[in-house]
Amino acid sequence: MLKRTFDFVLALVGVFLLSPMLLLVALLIKRDSAGPVFFRQERIGLHGKPFRIHKFRTMTVAQPGAAMQITVGNDSRITKIGAFLRHYKIDELPQLIDVLQGSMSLVGPRPEVPKYVALYPEPTKSIVLSVRPGITDLASIEYRSENELLGKSSNPEQTYVEEVMPAKLAYCVQYVQQQSVWLDIQIIVRTFLAILK
Repeated sequence: MLKRTFDFVLALVGVFLLSPMLLLVALLIKRDSAGPVFFRQERIGLHGKPFRIHKFRTMTVAQPGAAMQITVGNDSRITKIGAFLRHYKIDELPQLIDVLQGSMSLVGPRPEVPKYVALYPEPTKSIVLSVRPGITDLASIEYRSENELLGKSSNPEQTYVEEVMPAKLAYCVQYVQQQSVWLDIQIIVRTFLAILK
């Protein structure tokens, strides 16, 4: 209950304070390329319940049949404004809406697409999905340059599934086992410092 109150209050304050910037970003996205302002994609949330996440669109609109669900290196689909938004994690800010709606938390395991959640080992899956997914977490900080890492792989998806995902899941389990509002505050501060660095 304390965590939900903490999330709701901070998300509400965040939306209020950031609304001028969010509006400007929305206008820049529309000016930069054709397509919607938001990128909506199905992710798996608390207790395995699917929801549609809010992110600022940073890529050209996907063509029918595009199967790649991870972004690798300097992906040609990333727009000019999208590269800037991704670098400073501004594309993640619309998830404050998801926090207000109750499908996400400020801090928690990053929500994954169904395709990859289906590959989680069963004990790990039950732990990770026992809490609301978050905008940021320990794995987000440690794997901030994940796109560049995958860009160096000859088989990015295999590298993600066999190397990156297990390591990120270990951070997720660690968070769930140690979670507290104080830990959330520390992770939020570390996230801001990582972005500024």
